[in-house]
This record gives sequence, structure tokens and C-alpha cells, in this order.
Amino acid sequence: MAIRNIVKDGDSILLKKCRPVEKFNEKLWILLEDMADTMHDANGVGLAGPQVGLLRRVVVVDVGDGVIELVNPKIVVFSGEQDGAEGCLSFPGEYGMVKRPNYVKVRAQDRFGNFFEMEGRELLARAFCHELDHLDGVVFKSRASRMLGPDEL
Repeated sequence: MAIRNIVKDGDSILLKKCRPVEKFNEKLWILLEDMADTMHDANGVGLAGPQVGLLRRVVVVDVGDGVIELVNPKIVVFSGEQDGAEGCLSFPGEYGMVKRPNYVKVRAQDRFGNFFEMEGRELLARAFCHELDHLDGVVFKSRASRMLGPDEL
């Protein structure tokens, strides 16, 4: 498909809430494929709609087990805690320590509008939380207990 431009720090779209997806059609399928290609091209593990300039509740995640597409996702269960370094494709070269749940269950729709639930632990739970935050206009830097310097990575 196509590589899209990733919205960077300073663009106000990153701080806005997204609208739900209502049409499950070819336009959405192309968007999801473009987002996955863009994420992989940038060596990321997740990408959300606002990061490609669209205020839509869409997310792609790939922590090494294949692309997961989430449309209109919500976290329905979470537990435990992990504290670790986190970065973002929209904030290149910046990392911070962020506390996240160690386990989450997400309810979402697939590209055809079918509802499903998926569980994530550790890195996948972190990626789900990070990307779903983007859908509500929340960026990782606002959740970081502290930002990390280059010698701390």
C-alpha cells in the first residue's frame, strides 16, 4: 500500500479526541493497511489514527506476532502494573518512564465491523494502552514519571 506521513510533536491533532468509525468499507481497509505499512517502515510497534492525521478510532499494533487491527477499541479489563521506558513515533528520539497495566483486555471491531476481544500482557498491554491513549488525545509524555536521557536507554 502506501507509507503515510507521521504527525510529529507540536501538531494539535495529537491532543484531540477521535470520532468512532461508522463505515466499514474499502476506505477503512486501505487506511489500516497504510497504517501497518507506515508503522513497519518507521520500526514502530503501534500507530493510531491521529498519528497519520485522522481523528478516527483506529489502531494497528505489531509486537512481533503479526499486525493487530483495532477499530473503535476500548479497554474493558486491566490489572497489574509495569513501569518501563516508552517512546512514540510522533516524538522521535524521546523516551520516558511510564506506568501501565501489565494485563489488559480490549474490546474492538475488526475491519468488517465484527466485535471481538483480545488480551495483552507486558509489551502488548503497553502497546494497547499507549495507542488507545492517542485516540483520546493523550500522549505518553503526559503519563511519564520522568523523561529519559540518551545515556539511560
